[in-house]
Order: sequence, then structure tokens, then C-alpha cells
Amino acid sequence: METLTIFGQKCGTQVSLLSPSAVSKLSRFPLTSFARKPTKQVCLKTTDCDLDESKRTFNKFPRSDWGDHFLRLPINVSDMDTLTREMNALKPTIRKMLMYSQDVEETKKRILLIYLLVALGVAYHFEDEIDDNLKHSFEKIETIMAGEIDLSTVSVMFWVFRTYGYNLSSDVFRRFKGKDGKFEKCLKEDVKGLLILYEATQLGTSTEDILDEAMSFASSHLECLLAGGTCPPHISRLIRNALYMPQHHNCEILFASEYIWFYEQEDVHNKVLLEFAKLNFKFLQLHWIHELKILTKWWNDQDLLSKLPPYFRDRLVECHLYGVIMYFEPKYSFGRIILAKLLVLLTVVDDTCDRYGSVPEVAKLLDCVERWDPDLGESLPDYMKTVFKFTLDVFEDCERAGRCEEGQSFNVEGALAEFKILQRTHLSFAEWAAAEKVPTVEEYLEVGGVGVTMYATIALGFLGLGPRAREQGYEWLKSRPKLVHDLATKGRLMNDMGGFKDDIGRGFIANAVNYYMKEYGATEEETYKEFHKIVRDLEKSVNSEFLKINKGVPREILSRAINCGKMIDVTYRSGDGYTRPKGKFTEYVESLFVDHMDASLKHLVPL
Repeated sequence: METLTIFGQKCGTQVSLLSPSAVSKLSRFPLTSFARKPTKQVCLKTTDCDLDESKRTFNKFPRSDWGDHFLRLPINVSDMDTLTREMNALKPTIRKMLMYSQDVEETKKRILLIYLLVALGVAYHFEDEIDDNLKHSFEKIETIMAGEIDLSTVSVMFWVFRTYGYNLSSDVFRRFKGKDGKFEKCLKEDVKGLLILYEATQLGTSTEDILDEAMSFASSHLECLLAGGTCPPHISRLIRNALYMPQHHNCEILFASEYIWFYEQEDVHNKVLLEFAKLNFKFLQLHWIHELKILTKWWNDQDLLSKLPPYFRDRLVECHLYGVIMYFEPKYSFGRIILAKLLVLLTVVDDTCDRYGSVPEVAKLLDCVERWDPDLGESLPDYMKTVFKFTLDVFEDCERAGRCEEGQSFNVEGALAEFKILQRTHLSFAEWAAAEKVPTVEEYLEVGGVGVTMYATIALGFLGLGPRAREQGYEWLKSRPKLVHDLATKGRLMNDMGGFKDDIGRGFIANAVNYYMKEYGATEEETYKEFHKIVRDLEKSVNSEFLKINKGVPREILSRAINCGKMIDVTYRSGDGYTRPKGKFTEYVESLFVDHMDASLKHLVPL
């Protein structure tokens, strides 16, 4: 067919506690009520409970390099109006390209077009048209796939249908195997086909061995192609990016920021799509920078950097990046702003409990949070009074802003419930780090999956939705869905692998790597190898759960959980990018908030 150009071991004989079957049995951390729970007070072994703050040792964090950078940038509202008009002028052309028809070849072209819209970060403009196309196309999928032997086409169609929750069988890839049961050697010459095949294999489940074979086949040949240096530079760059972090695990708009550049380098590309993608990206950037101005002013007004010792991470801009990963579209601007504020709060509280406070102090803070009474703050040490007041103020600020935006129906109760549950994990971690008690790996992950903030972050993300979706989201999250549980466990493992050196270096022993090594007598290398296997099994489980529940859980809700999972990949693919942002993590910030597209609007004032 004529195609659209898209790329255009374990220790000894012991059985690992964390085998796939064991992982699936890990119990959910219980959702309990707001009622106060008794807290256990344990003194640090190495210091007195009432040790003077001036005698404490801790790793100091420097202030953020971003400072007031975004506050100083000019934003012209008329530029956004101009961009809107330019995009609206192009939309009818793209909608026409998406018009449904019965013709099989035209149907294939439209599905390939849908992939391009996602890859370029503009699919949200055409959600209804995409849903309509996929619904009708999947009804005649056998006819569409019959006789199709182009690797790129089959792989793209698999990726698109699975991404949108349609369980297209992985048997479609059997046509590329020879009589020996192995993938045909001639496929290694199809560079772009191998690349999208590799991307497609990321959506596999635990029962699809053919996708494991395809992943191994594609990745090994892609690595050889990179080593050989025979690919054009823009294709080599895309391959490197895919091998580092596949599209399925990447934030949609982060992927798009790179893909727009790649697509422009292709000899054959649709000029309307390219121009629309550039305009859209510029439009989004103006929104995000406007939000960063608001957030920077808010953060300066809090003045926490002068009120507290420098034990906490100053990560406002990075928290806004997480907001963009959660939902990048313009209509979620309010959600991104309050999510960024609340993630800053989570960071300050986490570092207070994890890096500075004694166990009794953490227990006192938990008691105050549980009872949510401002007067109780007087019982806290001075620095914790500041932290507790900041906690109350941020939630109050978000609720007040929400009611101005939405009315009295706005409430933060569901998010606050998850925040309180999260605080209980801080006490468990503090006790494990300070006392002689050592949890089993299973016990640690049960609590640690919550401690990695997955549940709380998803709940906070629901605040940016409308009242109906938000309440539905809260109820869904209370059920402790397996998809979120698996994402949280994956997050805990990746967090602990990325932060192991830092944790041990500062004497903080509550880390999955440390506990696994002690429980199984494994080396650090063996532990990492095992954890990587478990992470892959969890990813397959998440894919399976997504296919099971996506028709019953609204996309707006389910996407918040999936996107929260992508925060984990963006952060921990290279160590702990949030704690040590220099490198890849800073590159991501720059690609969205600093680097700018031409967008053909030469008259726009450069940012």
C-alpha cells in the first residue's frame, strides 16, 4: 500500500521474593479515614530526640538555577491570538484528511495519520475524529490487516490501536517470521520499520512472547545500525532516543518536541501538519511560560528559602514540568498551576521528614496533619511550624483558587485524604532508617509504593478536572486499582535504584536496593539486574490492566494515572533526575520552556 511517511541472577539457588507472581500479590496500602491514628515515637539511635537544630548535619541543596528567569520573560497576549487564528485556519485541512471512508487503503492512511498527530503533539485537537476513525476501523480490522506486509504499517497500526485501548492481537507480527520461527533477516534492512516495531513492542502484555522476541530482534539490530554509523543523523538521533526511552513511556509533548524537528528533516513530509505542529508547540510554550511567571511570583512570596535551612530541594520549575507531563493541553492550565504548587509542598514535606527531621518530630508533624488543626502547630519545633503552616496555606490557596475557577463544588478532600496517607509513610520510612527494625522487601514496597507519591500525585492531578471527573477519579483511586499499584511499585523500584548512592551516602538505609541485598545476600549488580526484570514485568502488567479497564474508566481519569507513570520514566531513566537535575532532566525542561520553534511567525517577539 501507499503509506504516509511517518519517520517519516539471582543469588545462589534462592527464589526471588519479587518474581512476577509475587509482585502481583503485593497487597494494597490501605486507604483509611481521616481519623487520627496513634503514632509510634522512636528516638534516633545516633542522636538525642531533642538535639539542637544548630548541631544537625545534613546535605545542603543549592537554590534553583532558574531563579526569576521566567518572571522576566515578556508575554504578549496578542501573539497567542495570532497563533490561534493561524491554527484555526489549518484545522479544516487536517480534519478533511481524517474524514472516514470505507476504502481499506484510505483507512490505513488515516490510522498512520493518527500516529503522526500523536507524535507531533496535536492529537488533542482532533479527539472526536480520531475516536470515530478507530471505532469504525477496528470493527473491520481483519479486512484491513489482511495481506499487509509492510513492517512500518503493521507496527504503527498496532501501536495506535493499543495506545487507544483496542486490543489488536500481537499475532499480526507472525507474518514477519520465517519457516524457522524467527523474524526474517531481511527486516534488518528496514530501519524505520525496525524502529516502530521496537516502539510497538513496548505495549506488550505478560502473555505475548512474540513481542518479547520482536523487542530483542529490533533492539539488537537498531544498536548495530547505530554502531555502524550508516543512518542519516536525524534517524540515528531518533533511534538513540527510542532505545533510551521509548515513546510509550515518554511524555507525549516531550516526545513531540523532538519529533517535530525530526519530521522536518524527512525528505517527504506533510507541510500543513508540520506547520500546524510548530504553531501548536509555540502556543503551548506561551501558556506554560505564563504559568511559570505566576508560579515564580507565588514561590518568591512564600520565602521558604529564607525561613528554612537548605535541606530541601528547590524545584519549582521541575514541578511545573511534572504538571505538563500530567496534562499539557491549554484547557488544563489551572490544573497545572495548582499541581505544581502541591508538588512543591510534597517535596518540602518529604525532605523535612526524610533529610532533616528526627523520628519524634516527624511523628508530631504527622499528628498535626492527621488532625488538620492549625492550633496544633504550636507544639512543633520552629522549622516544622513553618512547614505545617505552609502545608495548610497551600491547600487553602488551592481550594480558594478552585472555587473562584469552578464554584463551591470544588473541593480538595480526596486529594487531602491521599496526602494524609502519604504522610504516614514518611513516619514508617523515618523509623526504618533510624531503628534496628528492617522490613522485608515486600513490606517495604507495600508502604514504599505509596511513599513514592504515585497515589497522592494522581489525586492532586484530579483537581484540574471538572467536578464530575474529579469525584469519579477519587472513587476509582480509593478502590486501589491494580494499574496504579503496579505503577507505584515500578516507581518505588526506579526511585530507589536512581537514589541508592545518594541515600546510602547520607546514611539513609530505607531503600529497596539495600533491603534486597540484605535479605537475599545479593550484590548491588545482581539487585539492579533483578529490579530491571521486575520493572519490565510491571510495565507489561500495566499494559494488560489498561486494555482491561479503559472502556470502563473515563479516558480523562485513566490518562492522569498513565501520565503520572511517565513522570517516573522521565525522572529515573538516568539516576534521580529530580534530586540531581543536571543532564537529561534539565534538557527536558529546556526543550519545553526554553527552546523555541520558528512556527513561521517571524514577527513574534523572541522569548
